[in-house]
Amino acid sequence: MADETVQPLLQFEGHRHLTTRLLLSTLTGRPIRISKIRPSSTRPGLTPYETNFIRLLDSVTNGAQIQFSMTGTTLVYRPGLITGSAEGLGAMGGVIRHEIPRECSRRGASWWLIPLALLAPFAKDKLNVVLHGEGCITSSTPAGDISVDSVRTAILPLYKSFGIERNIELRVLKRSCVPAQGKSAGGEVQLVFGHQVRLPKTLHVMNKGRVKKIRGVAYAVGVSGSNNARMIETARGVLNKFVPDTYIFSDVSKAPLISGMGSKSDPNGKTKGAVGFGLSLVAESSTDCIYSADVASPPQGGVTPEDLGKQCAYQLLEKISAGGCVEVTSATTVLLLMAMGSEDVGRVCLGRDVLGTEEVVQLGRDVKVFTGAAWGFRSKGTADAEDEIVVSVVGRGVGNVGRKVA
Repeated sequence: MADETVQPLLQFEGHRHLTTRLLLSTLTGRPIRISKIRPSSTRPGLTPYETNFIRLLDSVTNGAQIQFSMTGTTLVYRPGLITGSAEGLGAMGGVIRHEIPRECSRRGASWWLIPLALLAPFAKDKLNVVLHGEGCITSSTPAGDISVDSVRTAILPLYKSFGIERNIELRVLKRSCVPAQGKSAGGEVQLVFGHQVRLPKTLHVMNKGRVKKIRGVAYAVGVSGSNNARMIETARGVLNKFVPDTYIFSDVSKAPLISGMGSKSDPNGKTKGAVGFGLSLVAESSTDCIYSADVASPPQGGVTPEDLGKQCAYQLLEKISAGGCVEVTSATTVLLLMAMGSEDVGRVCLGRDVLGTEEVVQLGRDVKVFTGAAWGFRSKGTADAEDEIVVSVVGRGVGNVGRKVA
């Protein structure tokens, strides 16, 4: 009881922004209580993928206390120390193998990877996590999750601006797409994050520059590689008018095999995981600002590669036209790292539409609750950047309590 008087529980309601609040709680060491989690739903409480994420959070921390109510509509979380993948943890000693079961296949693997990468710089030791299982999807999903390729090419490079750039790798061991109802995905990805810091550097990014090159990955899983060629040709047909330096890599892989999912005649046999194709594009500006776009074929099919290639190219152009130095997919990562940095004011220029999204607005409110520091806003005011806002974020110097030396 004495501990609660020192640090009272921060109160939140609802299931939205659950991962961000758990992240902020873990990074700042503030215990939280989240109530009214889907109270009026036919399936009240936490979903399987949210419970799975809490299990992953528990495996990379030490000393966390997690309590659920009987219905799962209330969660009390008291964070522990972020240990990373210490030797002896997990089955492979230093590697945490985390299974994502079939009932979690509504979300892509990036839904787990992005929060994991945010915790990794503040861990006591390096982080080495393998996500696998029947619910592990490496492509983008209809729920709005980006593909693992976009995490690797658009999210992880952002850490370099904060002085975090060594020994960071994201490997796609088995590709998978979104499975149809009742089917399994069977993907596998490994995140190795070996650069831990005491505090991230203060960020000042004001000039978005001009887009100088576009890179991408077209992937086909268990289907003909000609789908890749058709997507690439259509996407380049749109993008080459704007940026001649456009190169899209083609990756053709077999559908993953899932053990113990055989037929009635051979119950111990293997069955194929989800098949499909997709495209991930990343544009880089002259000032190292990154914009990304992602599309994948739906599980029910019926979409041509040409349509996907065109859709992805237009989506990328739309992200670039929104303005600002950080696009909506990576805004949470950048702003969270700025808030955790050294006690100085960092500045970043965001497009008005990016700043106005529900995720960014709620993140600003939650950061104020956890750290007590509000963000400052001012218009950039130049003629070519009328829709751009400069966001000033005060770093709280929370940093890495397990690592005293930078």
